[in-house]
Amino acid sequence: MFKRILRIFLIVLVLAVLVVVVGGIVGFNFLRDNGIKQYFASMKPPAATVSTTIAKPSTWTPGVEAIGTVKAVRGVDLTVETTGIVKNILFHANQKVADNAVLLQLDDAVERADLDAQKAQAALDQTSLARAIELTKRGVGSDSTLDTARAAASASASQVTKLQAVLDQKQLAAPFGGTVGIPKIDIGQYLAPGTAVVTLQDLDTMRVDFSVPEQQLPLLKIGQTVRLGFGGEDRPFAGAIRGIDPKIDSSSRLVNIRAEVANPDGKLTPGQFVQVRVELPEEQNVLTLPQTALTTSLYGDYIFVVRPAKPAEAAPAQADKPEEKPAAPAADKSADAKPSDTKPADAAKPAADAAKPAADAAKPADKAADPAKPAAEGDKPALVLSQVFVKPGRHNQGMVEIVEGLKAGDEVVTAGQNRLFNGMSVVVDNTIDPTKSANKQADRQ
Repeated sequence: MFKRILRIFLIVLVLAVLVVVVGGIVGFNFLRDNGIKQYFASMKPPAATVSTTIAKPSTWTPGVEAIGTVKAVRGVDLTVETTGIVKNILFHANQKVADNAVLLQLDDAVERADLDAQKAQAALDQTSLARAIELTKRGVGSDSTLDTARAAASASASQVTKLQAVLDQKQLAAPFGGTVGIPKIDIGQYLAPGTAVVTLQDLDTMRVDFSVPEQQLPLLKIGQTVRLGFGGEDRPFAGAIRGIDPKIDSSSRLVNIRAEVANPDGKLTPGQFVQVRVELPEEQNVLTLPQTALTTSLYGDYIFVVRPAKPAEAAPAQADKPEEKPAAPAADKSADAKPSDTKPADAAKPAADAAKPAADAAKPADKAADPAKPAAEGDKPALVLSQVFVKPGRHNQGMVEIVEGLKAGDEVVTAGQNRLFNGMSVVVDNTIDPTKSANKQADRQ
């Protein structure tokens, strides 16, 4: 009986120990997980470093932007008027030629022979006409003979002119001065009328054709300044509007515009794609921001404005900082030292050795002035982000107009918005401006 009771007691004791052990393990894991959650929930993320700009009214130059195509003011693909075999090519690729310069010579042996024969016949007819006139004056010639001789001389002269024109067609001359392209024919090749020989382009002045929507037609007029560029915001070429089509295309609702641009350096090429901007009169007191400051989302366009943190938000940050002890107690400690602590042997030291503690006591006072710098930095108000939805307007040279949602004097973040969120603590560092080229900033430094 006693053994049975003892056995039951041991079983109960083992079960109790197991319950206590298991409960301790479960409780420990629960408390640990709960502590980790509270730690991460109360942990403040580090302040992010951002660059900012101050929104202020500025002068805005509005404009009408479009895509255009460059053409030469005078440009043509030269062709031959008659058949023939190429005898001589008198130009090479990219050569500048003068007006009426001969570029191509076809075989003209037959035409020259016909012309020489006709010139001889014309000379004979002219001699017959002179003889008939002389006989008529003497009264021995009839008027009909004179008329026949005069008609024959006139017909011969006209035939000479005709053959001379046919001979001239065997030559291809430049209708104006310009630059020729790559020859499209070879010596000895047979050419038919209309065969393209070479392109001739006058590259000194270029023509730019572009289209704008009909809503922007009232903003344009003859003589307005036009700026051109190949890409980006740089538009180094300047010109003026020379023509506005009086008719709007009913299918596209676009208006064709033509401008002329000087091309002294030859950087513009016919057929080239360009970005066109027609400059309009300047506007004053327009709030603008760099385009990098604006973020577009499904909910609208927004910016991040840097503002001082409220006292309730700044208090936890200040509470986390350890209090700096003043350096004065170090000096007081040395001053409060008891005379009894000084050993008799120390009293016998020279007076020169007694001056060392005085010099050493001055060092803590100097060190005490250094903590004043962090203290001054700590006096700066904490900064947080405020997400503000805005209404953007026009764009120009990397800047965007803000129509609504922005006030003059607001400090706006210009880069790094993807890792920011509303209410986040930030630190402003404008050493590097991300809106400008890194190469330019390196040159300035």
